[in-house]
Amino acid sequence: MSGRAIRVRGIVQGVGFRPTIWRLARQHRLIGEVWNDGLGVMIHAFGSDEDLEAFIRQIPLQLPPLARLDSLEAQSLDELPQSDEFRIVASRLNGVETPVTADAATCPDCLADIADPGNRRYRYPFTNCTHCGPRLSIIRKVPYDRCHTGMAEFAMCPQCRREYDDPTDRRCHAQANCCPDCGPKVWLEADNTDEASPQHRWMRVGLSAKAKHDDPIGRAAELIRQGFIVAIKGLGGFHLACDAANADAVNRLRERKRRYAKPFALMAGDVESIARYAAMDDQERLALQDKAAPIVLLAAQGETLAPGVAPDDDKLGFMLPYTPLHTLLLQDLDAPIVLTSGNISDEPQCIDNDEAREKLADIADYLLLHDRPIVNRLDDSVMRLMDGNMRLLRRARGYSPEALLLPPGFEQADNILAMGAELKNSFCLLKNGQAVVSQHIGDLENAAVQRDYRNAIELYKNLYGFKPQCIAVDNHPGYLSTQYGQMLAETEAAVLVPVQHHHAHLAACLAEHGVALNAPPVLAAIFDGLGLGDDGALWGGEFLLGDYQGYTRLGHFQPVALPGGAQAMREPWRNAYAQFSHYFDWQTLQRDYADLDIVKCLESKPLAMLATMISKNLNSPPSTSCGRWFDAFAATLGLHSEQLHYEGQAAIALEILATPLFADEQAYPQAWAIDRNGELSVLSWQGLWLAVLADLKRGADKARIAARIHHSLSAATVGLLNELSRQTGIDSIVLSGGVFQNRLLLEAVAGELRRYGKTVLSPQRYPMNDGGLALGQVAIAAARSL
Repeated sequence: MSGRAIRVRGIVQGVGFRPTIWRLARQHRLIGEVWNDGLGVMIHAFGSDEDLEAFIRQIPLQLPPLARLDSLEAQSLDELPQSDEFRIVASRLNGVETPVTADAATCPDCLADIADPGNRRYRYPFTNCTHCGPRLSIIRKVPYDRCHTGMAEFAMCPQCRREYDDPTDRRCHAQANCCPDCGPKVWLEADNTDEASPQHRWMRVGLSAKAKHDDPIGRAAELIRQGFIVAIKGLGGFHLACDAANADAVNRLRERKRRYAKPFALMAGDVESIARYAAMDDQERLALQDKAAPIVLLAAQGETLAPGVAPDDDKLGFMLPYTPLHTLLLQDLDAPIVLTSGNISDEPQCIDNDEAREKLADIADYLLLHDRPIVNRLDDSVMRLMDGNMRLLRRARGYSPEALLLPPGFEQADNILAMGAELKNSFCLLKNGQAVVSQHIGDLENAAVQRDYRNAIELYKNLYGFKPQCIAVDNHPGYLSTQYGQMLAETEAAVLVPVQHHHAHLAACLAEHGVALNAPPVLAAIFDGLGLGDDGALWGGEFLLGDYQGYTRLGHFQPVALPGGAQAMREPWRNAYAQFSHYFDWQTLQRDYADLDIVKCLESKPLAMLATMISKNLNSPPSTSCGRWFDAFAATLGLHSEQLHYEGQAAIALEILATPLFADEQAYPQAWAIDRNGELSVLSWQGLWLAVLADLKRGADKARIAARIHHSLSAATVGLLNELSRQTGIDSIVLSGGVFQNRLLLEAVAGELRRYGKTVLSPQRYPMNDGGLALGQVAIAAARSL
């Protein structure tokens, strides 16, 4: 009898991997043991050489639905078997290196259980198995055993224990396994406004989900149908729900939540229901039905919902139910529901019952609560189909914290922490050549988000047994992520590595696409709001040549002042004036285009003060920002010129305006020029401004003007990239940065470059906005350390 010690690494804990190994071992007449440990899964198997080799070959072919195999190593084992059968034995602690699994939407088998009146889990909202259910949202530490999760306080009943211990059962070693007799309970609370204290303001109106004559979820559905707002405790946090077809309910939710413009997310019971309101192709349908169950941005089409769901937008963000609780709720409703994060705008969503009772007291009429702790906050992920691929715009529930094996050359990279950006923050751990990007954290300008950020970093360090030897930060000293990274570097005695913002965008895209460490450099167009350049200026419309180790700036947009600094990021009219005063004499322009709305708007502003600020460089830093470029054109066309309610609002409106006529239009002739500043190519936009102002003066359709603006930017970008490609001999081009979330721009630039024979890389699995920045930071820091 021969023996093999088989080490398996990857997503192999909490996904039914050990029961699968038990079944395979029995099929191949083997004896031995399998257990979880800090490295993954260890197998000691004994049998004939032929059976052992057949068994090892089958492991990669028989993975459970949620498992991912990163490596499998087998070597001879000289010791004797401990038993005359094959057994699953207790976990052993010897380090912490195994990946943590992402939460997964309810599987078809569990959906069948809750729909079967004869099943003991009929309508039970916490039904799950090894193929689905909570993972990251409930884990406190590894190995992923029940005692290390939010389910620790729920002792399994005899029936659940038998399932848990039976290797032939799909709930074998399902750490969140439970039923109505032993698991979490759900109940409904009503707002009792006679009580002044938030803790006593809420009155319980239901019993438990198992009570024969009580159905809190059904009651919640009825209340939503009646127009009430219900706060629902979900998988990774609270949501606020109302009837998406009820205009009054949607408007009340906007007012109470103080979210006045940004579109709300929606949930519908099935894809057929979604198809009543939005168009979708096969890729979008598959994304909706994926185990990650993201929000998918779809083109609005067909029946209409309340106007307040997505004001002035041509898209709807839909997701399908991803827990049994959501499934049961939607079964009792005919229309989709708004399902937006349970918080006041810009704060993290609530995760604790008492926190929700206090913070949501002035928003929700009812609370649908349960007693399973949410250990880790998780927002819903967001995807959009662009340029032929589904692309993550926000990466959180369902995707985090799955690890990315870095490309060849990074195998020895270890113990690096990247702090991410200021906005749309996520951070990244690099361990043993694998990058673990956190879930979306949010904008660190908010104090509550910043606390959440620090807590999440500590959690990940504990989950992965991680002590950073190197900490990568953005090179902007004002970023709170940079400042916290500097503090951590001191306390951890780690090396601090500043990384230029746009270089990090480039490197993140290379890492995602598996470009090797020693690969030749690529060209890149990185368009975003802003990032600090190596020269101390604010960049944002950049043409780079680079790899992981470094980069060279080859070109950029014409620098234009940001009058008022941060105010220019919130008030697009400031950017319009800055562009006008840069390219023209304001008095002449004012005389020649006196009847234009944008000129009348600007005449009411303190332009003399702004002109002085710009001329004396007082709080008016020059910037090459493409984001502010979009804001300027949007303001000129009358789109959100006064004030933005959320980042990118004006640029999104310009894209929406351009979309219907985009296919029929083309770039303005002579809209741009390429000027030379030493070795740099500088895109100048005076011709484009003249064309746009002339069109406005003629009374041209603003949708046509918006389409022509997009085409002009695309043509200029492709033209400069082609010229740089001829100069450098490089045909691989990265397109990244938050501005490329504009579908028209991405598809036009990428499509035209491919027609010229270029290889185009752009982010898909990680956001092209600052949510993907930490991946690039960690790759650059690793490259410099190797």
